Amino acid sequence: MKKYLIFLFAAIVLHTLAFSQSEKYEGAMKTNLALFDSAKTVEDFTKLANTFERIGEAEKTQWLPYYYAALALSTAGWMPALADKDANADRTNALCDKADAAAVTDADKAEILAIRNMAATQQMLVDPQTRFMSYGIAAGQDLQKALKLDPNNPRLYYLQGASLFGTPVQYGGGKDKAKPVFEKALELYKQQNPKELYPGWGQKQTEEMLAQCQ
Repeated sequence: MKKYLIFLFAAIVLHTLAFSQSEKYEGAMKTNLALFDSAKTVEDFTKLANTFERIGEAEKTQWLPYYYAALALSTAGWMPALADKDANADRTNALCDKADAAAVTDADKAEILAIRNMAATQQMLVDPQTRFMSYGIAAGQDLQKALKLDPNNPRLYYLQGASLFGTPVQYGGGKDKAKPVFEKALELYKQQNPKELYPGWGQKQTEEMLAQCQ
């Protein structure tokens, strides 16, 4: 009986500690996810990336902290104020490597490939003429891999539409080609119901881009 009580007490303590750790992790994630809405500058997003990376290092087995760290950096990557796009993209991809190592499902891995697509696109845009055959091709390959893993992810169609929108008409792009892709993205956004803490970004950007295609 005594051994049973000791075992039961130990089990309760371990369960309580695990629950407490999970609660702490979720609280930290929610607090920092809310900061995406108020972040405005390269410095804001870099700081946010650093915080998410620290959460990832504390948790080890969670892919989402590294994912959001990479998303914060890739958001900064679109800003003209960011001086070194290549260094930013390199760090983004390093965070994606960590996220990918902890990811389990194909859908998780597709989300990570979406970030890699943005990082490669940003590097390509530094000098499109000389970099398209390297970074431009890599961005397209990342997107195609992601679509195979999760063909119902709206963020992938948003990124595909953005690529078409920015491609000259004579090379197969333009507003007319991008519009139906943005429409598909928006339809999928309206259907999505992401789990708590999981990615849900992109609908506002899709609506803005679709308005430019009218």
